[in-house]
Amino acid sequence: MHLIVTEKNIAARRIAAILAPKSPKKERVSGVDVYRYEIGSGENRQETAVIGLSGHIVGIDFPKEYNNWQKVDARALIDAEITTTPINRKIVTALKSLGKEADRVTIATDYDREGELIGVEALNIIKKVNPDIPFDRVRYSAITPKAIDAAFANPTDVDFNLADAGHSRQVIDLVWGAALTRYISLAAGRLGKMFLSVGRVQSPTLSLIVDREKERNIFVPTPYWEIHAELETASRETFSAQHSTRRFLDKEEAGKVFKKLGKKAELKEIEKGTKIDQPPTPFNTTGFISAANSIGLSPSNAMRIAESLYTNGYISYPRTDNTVYPDTLDLRALIEIFKEGPFKEYANALLEKAELVPTRGKKETTDHPPIYPASLAKKTDLKEEEWKVYELVVRRFFATFADPSTWETMRLRLDIDEEEFRANGARLLEHGWRWYYPYNAPEDRLFPELREGDSLKVIKKEMLDKETQPPGRYGQGRLINIMEDLGLGTKATRHEIISKLYSRAYIHGNPVQPTNTSFAVMDTLEKYSPTITKPDMTKLLEENMDKIAEGKIKEDSVLEESREMLKQVFSELDKNRDNIIESLQAGLREDKIIGTCSLCGNDLMIRRSKRGSRFIGCSNYPNCTFSLPLPKSGQIIVTDKSCETHGLHHIRIINQGKRAWDLGCPQCNFIEWQKTQQEVQAQQPKKERPKSIKDIEGVGKATAGKLEDAGINSIEALIEADAIELAKTIKVTVKKIKNWQVSCGNTVEDL
Repeated sequence: MHLIVTEKNIAARRIAAILAPKSPKKERVSGVDVYRYEIGSGENRQETAVIGLSGHIVGIDFPKEYNNWQKVDARALIDAEITTTPINRKIVTALKSLGKEADRVTIATDYDREGELIGVEALNIIKKVNPDIPFDRVRYSAITPKAIDAAFANPTDVDFNLADAGHSRQVIDLVWGAALTRYISLAAGRLGKMFLSVGRVQSPTLSLIVDREKERNIFVPTPYWEIHAELETASRETFSAQHSTRRFLDKEEAGKVFKKLGKKAELKEIEKGTKIDQPPTPFNTTGFISAANSIGLSPSNAMRIAESLYTNGYISYPRTDNTVYPDTLDLRALIEIFKEGPFKEYANALLEKAELVPTRGKKETTDHPPIYPASLAKKTDLKEEEWKVYELVVRRFFATFADPSTWETMRLRLDIDEEEFRANGARLLEHGWRWYYPYNAPEDRLFPELREGDSLKVIKKEMLDKETQPPGRYGQGRLINIMEDLGLGTKATRHEIISKLYSRAYIHGNPVQPTNTSFAVMDTLEKYSPTITKPDMTKLLEENMDKIAEGKIKEDSVLEESREMLKQVFSELDKNRDNIIESLQAGLREDKIIGTCSLCGNDLMIRRSKRGSRFIGCSNYPNCTFSLPLPKSGQIIVTDKSCETHGLHHIRIINQGKRAWDLGCPQCNFIEWQKTQQEVQAQQPKKERPKSIKDIEGVGKATAGKLEDAGINSIEALIEADAIELAKTIKVTVKKIKNWQVSCGNTVEDL
């Protein structure tokens, strides 16, 4: 039996359907779908089984004795043994079962570091039950009949060097992440779900974001003034012009020029030109993510959709550095796929060209081609966001064969009372590639029919007060480009790093904004262990992993070098341990401050009750008992936006796997909740007010006794009591006491 191993079940199903002479038979082996078919008959009969994995089916970790954070020093993790354990036991069992009856294995996982490692993991499991089984490898960039048939007709060897490179990344990221995360979390006193994550790629990336925010915070805006005029031609058509001094830094000077301007303008000069707009280069992963981000898709979402389109045979493999189509790709045949369907007009226009010469990017690799459409899809075949990504890939592919776009440019020089004004315009003469790829296209800026010497009427003039703006925050697409330039992460991991920063509540929003926690962690690390926050060390390790893949160095030597680097980092940390603890705890305290208490002027902070519930309370407690409720679950992010009414920072709540909830000002939110409660109460049938404490629903004999011991002997005394103080005295929740007070006739506003 020939056993074929793919990376996912959907790939197994599609590949089996392509290779089988008739529909393959699906069966369950240890609870896992397996697709069987036969080729030939008699002595030449060959049975084949195709199984899909679920990505990595084994994982690496430290032995259990290292799990206790308080008892095992973080530094001990550097040289700790690394163990391998099954992640998906059903698939492991199925592989062993199929491996016993197989006489040949073909690894058909995705062709990159991760895919090669996943394939080798599966191969090692099979070899435990069938040590001498022969094996080979097939490589493909699209799951289409043509690509799959060609791959299986030309099998190659498993690339163990490439798998080692993938394994080295796993080990290095585990050791660095676990050791540093444990050290910093213990120093900050942030354990459990609130631990502080640190990593060799994550932390330099976060440092970029925090550094940009610091630039914005220290930015001092410079005021300037602009002078604009709206002009009208004899035929009553209008256009705008701006003073040639685009920014006046002196208001008085700008004011003098503005007052000087009269009602007439003269067109002194028209300068016409042509601008050539070259077509874009083919999509690699970074280029694709950046383009997808510009049309509203996050990097992680764009890659998730691209992966789905790839496994369903619609586009080629989306993880690639390549920006040059290989000679082996039949480009004309790919365009001919679209002679029918929603893109036929564009495909037929390209096919009319005598020669199809695509653009070439700067990066050329041999693993996978740039991302291209692999088969025809209709809009009804795909979900809305899938179609959005598919169309983006198709249009980009077409644009790489198209002609340049041509613009006519026009520059005007005008005179208004001896003051020079200028205006620029442009119109698209030849659409070229922009007809195929209309995303983010600049608009025409057209002028009326004009001639040099024309006299124009000034129908409006204005002097605008402006100021220089701080550098912009990074969008996710831009951040991935910077990470690539600095050698942080890989095409396959950069979007995952950004997603992790969001999930750890280090960043929020898009463009990306760091939280106060980020400042606390990065400020401490940059001051006392800057190696962690700089890209140099990470870039070196990435280069070494590339050398493993190329067979130039061995994995063991890179892992040893990595451990030595980490020991140096820990030497920095240990020298400054007391300072690190002080710095982190002070910074994280700032992260909890919501604003100033309106009752006493002290800090309002995020706090926890003895029961573990969260609330906003005054730092002057017990002298001040002002409090506001907070949601029971989710990461709380204190934003830099403040409430104009209450002066409190707005709050954002992040729950894993859900859209962030902008709660806003916690006091405004609470007031709104109170109004809602009032409306609900108003709609409820009125209950008779209890005559005594014992008549209150939920107050039994024992509780009534506790209330009496606390001096609450009447309904009036209960209404007037401080709910927070009374709750502490009789050991019940504040909410329960407030409910009793409401049932006694107190209003929500009184509580």
